[in-house]
Amino acid sequence: MTSSAASLVPVNPTLGVLLAVLLLVAAAVAGWFRLDPHPYKSRAREILLAGFRAAVQLALVSVVITWAVKSVLGLLAFLAVMFAVAVRTAGRRLTGNHTWWLTAAPISAGVIPVVVVLLATGLVPLTGVALIPITGILIGGALTVTVLAGRRALDELSQRRGEVEAAMALGFLDRDARMEIARPAASEALLPGLDQTRTVGLVTLPGAFVGMLLGGASPLLAGVVQLFVLIALMAVQTIAVAVTLELVARHRLYRPGPDTRTGSPRTARRFRRVPAPSRPSE
Repeated sequence: MTSSAASLVPVNPTLGVLLAVLLLVAAAVAGWFRLDPHPYKSRAREILLAGFRAAVQLALVSVVITWAVKSVLGLLAFLAVMFAVAVRTAGRRLTGNHTWWLTAAPISAGVIPVVVVLLATGLVPLTGVALIPITGILIGGALTVTVLAGRRALDELSQRRGEVEAAMALGFLDRDARMEIARPAASEALLPGLDQTRTVGLVTLPGAFVGMLLGGASPLLAGVVQLFVLIALMAVQTIAVAVTLELVARHRLYRPGPDTRTGSPRTARRFRRVPAPSRPSE
C-alpha cells in the first residue's frame, strides 16, 4: 500500500471495529423499519451475510489476484469465475426456474464486445493488473442493470397482463405487445448509471478516480481513466438492458407461476389476429 493510501485508510483493529459497527447499524435499521420484501425473508439477515461474504471474498481475492496477474491462464480463469458468479446472481434475482442461465446473454453481450475493442485498440493491455479491474467494473455494471431491467419488466408484465392480452386481441404479436408494456419500466435500469455520469466530479468521485490518485497518478490522468470507465460502462449497460428486455418480451426469461403472461411460452395463450370488420356497401 502506498503512503497516501495508508494515510487515508489505515489497516488496524479500529477499522475492523468500525466496519462491524456500521454493518450492525445497517442491519438494525432494516430490522427496525421492517424493510423486508416478504414476511419470510429478512433484509437484516441478508445485510449481515452480505457484509460477511464481502470480507471473506475480498480476503480471498487479495490472495488469488496475486497469482492471476502473473499468467494468462490465471487471468482467464479469474475472469471466468467473475462472469459465472455474475450470471448466477442475476439469474437467481430474476427467476427461480431453469431460465436463470439466460442472464449470461445480456451480461456477455455488453461486456465481451467492449473488452475486445479495448484490447484490439491497445487502450487496455492484456495483463491482469489492467484487465481484471476494468472487466470487473464492466461485469458488475452489466449485472446491476440486468437485474433491474429484468425485475422491472417482469413486474410490469405481471401487473398489466390485462393490457398485454388486450393488445394481442387487437392484433399485436405476442412479442410486440409485451415489449410495449415492458420497455418503459426496463429502461429505468439505466438511470443510476446516467446519474452517476452526470454528477461525476460534482457530487461523487468514483472508485477509478480515487484509486488512480492513491496510486500516485496525476489528477488529469485519473480523470481521463474515470471518463473512459464511465463511457464504457454506459455502453455495456445499454446493451445489457436491450438484450434483457428482448429475452423477457420473447418469453425466454420468465418467472414460474399461474400468470400466463409471465409464464412459460408453452402455457401462454395465443390470440389470433382479428380482421377488421368490412364496411357494408352502399
